[in-house]
Amino acid sequence: MDNSQNASYQAGQAKGQVQEKGSQMMDKASNAAQSAKESMQEAGQEAKAKVQGAADAVKNATGMNK
Repeated sequence: MDNSQNASYQAGQAKGQVQEKGSQMMDKASNAAQSAKESMQEAGQEAKAKVQGAADAVKNATGMNK
């Protein structure tokens, strides 16, 4: 293998490694986004439950829940 073939081979190897690293980073970013989405959904559900509980407490206190 002459120098130009070796350089071409090395460039191909480097390109493949960069593509793989990029793919791994995209996977990590996607996983982080999914985790954040799920956390926000859980927080929203908790907030909704607390608001509902407060509304029920007001209804009970004012006798509107009968």
